[in-house]
Amino acid sequence: MNITIVTIGSRGDVQPYVALGVGLERAGFHVRIATHTNFRSTIERHSLNFAEIPGDPRQMIESDAGQAWLNSGRNPFRFAGRMASLMRPFTESAIRSCLQACRDASLIVYSMLGWLVTHHVSEKLGIPALPAYLQPATPTREFHLMGWRGGSIGGLANLMMYLGGEQLFWMYFRRPLNAARRDVLGLPPMPFRAPYAGERRRGNPVLYGYSPTLLPKPPDWADNVHVTGSWFTEPDAEWRPPPELTEFLNAGAPPVCVGFGSLHTRNATKQTQCVVEALTRAGQRGILLTGWGALTDADLPEHVFAVSSVPHDWLFPRTAAVVHHCGSGTTAAGLRAGVPAVPIPFFGDQPFWARCLYDRGVAVKPIPGKRLSVKHLAEAIRYAASDTALNERAATMGERVRSEDGVGRAVEVIERFVRSQ
Repeated sequence: MNITIVTIGSRGDVQPYVALGVGLERAGFHVRIATHTNFRSTIERHSLNFAEIPGDPRQMIESDAGQAWLNSGRNPFRFAGRMASLMRPFTESAIRSCLQACRDASLIVYSMLGWLVTHHVSEKLGIPALPAYLQPATPTREFHLMGWRGGSIGGLANLMMYLGGEQLFWMYFRRPLNAARRDVLGLPPMPFRAPYAGERRRGNPVLYGYSPTLLPKPPDWADNVHVTGSWFTEPDAEWRPPPELTEFLNAGAPPVCVGFGSLHTRNATKQTQCVVEALTRAGQRGILLTGWGALTDADLPEHVFAVSSVPHDWLFPRTAAVVHHCGSGTTAAGLRAGVPAVPIPFFGDQPFWARCLYDRGVAVKPIPGKRLSVKHLAEAIRYAASDTALNERAATMGERVRSEDGVGRAVEVIERFVRSQ
C-alpha cells in the first residue's frame, strides 16, 4: 500500500515526518514524502521516496515577505495574514505537484501547512487523508490557541478562540485555494465557512506528534484524536562530529548551546554579540548553531564555538542547557535530552511551547525574541545551568520522553484506520 506524506515548511516541519515515514516503511507500507527540494537528500538517505513541492523555504524566509512574517510576533491575525501573502504565489503550483505525488497513493498523511494543498487533492482523487500535526489544532477548553498573546482566558473563551482562528485562517487562504480548485483540479469553490468542523464530524484519526508528557491530551478531545509522542529519527550511525567540535567539548565543562533553527534575521551580528556577551557574563562556555542565519560565526572568543548544524540528539545531552526559539522539533529534542531550556520565542507556535516548558518546570521564564537583552539572557543562562531543582526536573522529564514511542503509536493508529477501510 502506498502512502504519501505531504509537508510544507522548514527542517522542523520535515524531519518528524521522515521519522514517521521510516516507521510506516518498517510496517510494510511504501512511503513517499512530498516536500521541498531542500530536503530531498535527507529523505532519500532514509530510503524513502521523494516528490517535490515547489518553493525554497530558506529563500522565502530571507525575503522581505518572509521577514515580515517572522516579525509578526504573537499577533495571530498578523501571523496568518503575512503567511498567506508569503505562500499565495506558490498555491497553484503546490496543488499541481501534490496531485502528481498522490496519484498512486491509497492514503495521504499531511502536516498542518500541508492541509492547504492536500485537502483538495484528496477530494479530487477520492483518497482518504489524515492530519498529522506537530502543534495542537483541535478546539479545546483546556488551553488557548497558538499565537495568543496571553495565557488561558477560560474554558469557553479558549474554545471560541480556536473556532474563530479556524475561520480567520480559512478567510486568508480561501480565494487562492478556490482559484486553484477551479483551474488545476476542476472542482467547485468551497464556501465562506471554514471546512474544519465538517472534517471533525467524519471522525477520522487525528495524529499529534508531540509529547503527552509536555502537553497531555485534553479531556474534551474525542477518542479519534491521538497524542502519540514526538516523532524522532534514529541517530545516523555514519555521522561523525567535526574534530574541532569534539576538541572544544572535551576542553572544559559542558557548554550552553544556543541556536534558533531555521529563523533568519538581518541583525545576526547584533544578535550574536548579545548572545556572546550574555554567555561571558554568565561565566559559561557556549556552542552557537548558526542555522539559517540567526547567528554568525565571526569574531568569537575562545570560550564560544560556532557550527552551522549538529544533530540535536548527539549534541544536546552534552550541554548544560539549551537556549532556543522553541520550534516544535527543537523543543522535543531538548526535552528528550533532559537538559533545561532557556526559551527565546519569536513567533507562531514558539511562545506556546515556551510557555509549556516553563509551566512544566523544565525551563526558565521565556524571554520574547524582541525583548532579548544581554542582562536578561545572562541571568537566564546562569540560572538554567546551575539550579539543581530545575536540572533534576529536566532530567526526570527527559527519562519519560525517551520512554515514549511516538512513531510506533502513530503507525498503530494508521494501520487500524487502513484495516477499517
